[in-house]
Amino acid sequence: MTGDVLFSARNLTKEYVTPGNGAFGSRKNRFMAVDGVSFDVTAGTMLAVVGESGSGKSTTARIAAKLLDMTSGSLQFEGEDVTAARGKQLASFRNNVQVVFQDPFSSLNPKHTIERIITAPLDYQGITAPQGNRTLVRELLERVGLNPDHSARYPAQFSGGQAQRIGIARALAVGPKLVVCDEAVSALDVSVQARVINLLRELQRDLGLSYIFIAHDLAVVRQIAESVAVMNQGRIVEQGSREQIFDAPQHEYTRQLLAAVPQINPEWERQRIAAGLAEGHER
Repeated sequence: MTGDVLFSARNLTKEYVTPGNGAFGSRKNRFMAVDGVSFDVTAGTMLAVVGESGSGKSTTARIAAKLLDMTSGSLQFEGEDVTAARGKQLASFRNNVQVVFQDPFSSLNPKHTIERIITAPLDYQGITAPQGNRTLVRELLERVGLNPDHSARYPAQFSGGQAQRIGIARALAVGPKLVVCDEAVSALDVSVQARVINLLRELQRDLGLSYIFIAHDLAVVRQIAESVAVMNQGRIVEQGSREQIFDAPQHEYTRQLLAAVPQINPEWERQRIAAGLAEGHER
């Protein structure tokens, strides 16, 4: 239910250690990619994580999805500690938390049909959809705005925007409650970005999905996210509601990020984003 905390991260850290130049490798180089990051995701809402490249936001997203081990910290999903989840607990977590990656083509096996790609999460866990996997694939393709009759095609036969819709359909196959979008629209053309974002909003409304949305485009974030966390050098320097971050930023780094957004014609940019998000499915 909207208003309840669905997912919590506390004091996440990720340290990388590489051999240095000391004798016999005794001196090591240490790099803290994520340093004491904490945040909550409220059910039915989107938390956008923004920051420059190298700020640690994608590493944070991958830790949250348990695709990357943390050095320290804790994760909770629906009040249950999943920090060290294994076996059935990890399988349940995987069903509830899915990921949509940045490059749709690199995340889709080019040798597999769309049907096989979408059902891969089900096959991995030995699950069969109540209506049958083939029927589920058709339903998901239709939900994300693609032709259900194209399930036998291969990724190379689709555009970038269509391929990302396939990635979204795959994420939905196991019925997740939280979807982590790791720069999920940054590799797409601007016009296609708006349509994919519109799809994410529809799914949020219709399915009650929650999102962790990693992004560079602050204009898009302002339109779609309920809350925002700003990262710099592995730390969250400011977080709050969309209105707090964009209308009354408190941290100097946040103000610098907002000042860097192109302002050639702010009203035109606002109308462009709003119009794009209001469009229907990709033609």
